[in-house]
Amino acid sequence: MQDIFVIELDRNRYGIPLAQVCEVLRSASSLPLPGSPPVVEGVLNVRGQTAPVFDLRLRFGLPARPPCHTDHLLLAWAGSRLVAIRADQAVGLVRFPEQDIESCAQGAEVIVGIARLPDGLVLIYDLARFLSQAESDCLEQAISRTCA
Repeated sequence: MQDIFVIELDRNRYGIPLAQVCEVLRSASSLPLPGSPPVVEGVLNVRGQTAPVFDLRLRFGLPARPPCHTDHLLLAWAGSRLVAIRADQAVGLVRFPEQDIESCAQGAEVIVGIARLPDGLVLIYDLARFLSQAESDCLEQAISRTCA
């Protein structure tokens, strides 16, 4: 069995391995982060730790939508960095039998698998590979400049 935390964006479902997930929060306003990559919506202070907020809509080619008070924030680890992912809805934990998850070929950028549910698919992402090296470097520089 694999434990995957499922979120919803624009009626599409995406999954993050539970091992990368910390908690789910109600929506909060983020502060813009000048000089950050376009996929970073802003930053939040989470109990004294700076967490960039990822805009998955932009990354996945979904229509833009301003943050809403009903959104959820999924706090998760992207490698060694705490990040927040804004979602329309936090669906919750789903336990998938191994045979219901199709592994993606090596070289797939951030998708590590596709899980089948009776009513559709869930794309499973590895947040440690979510940002390209250039985006990660840009984010680090933007945070360093802001926090200096």
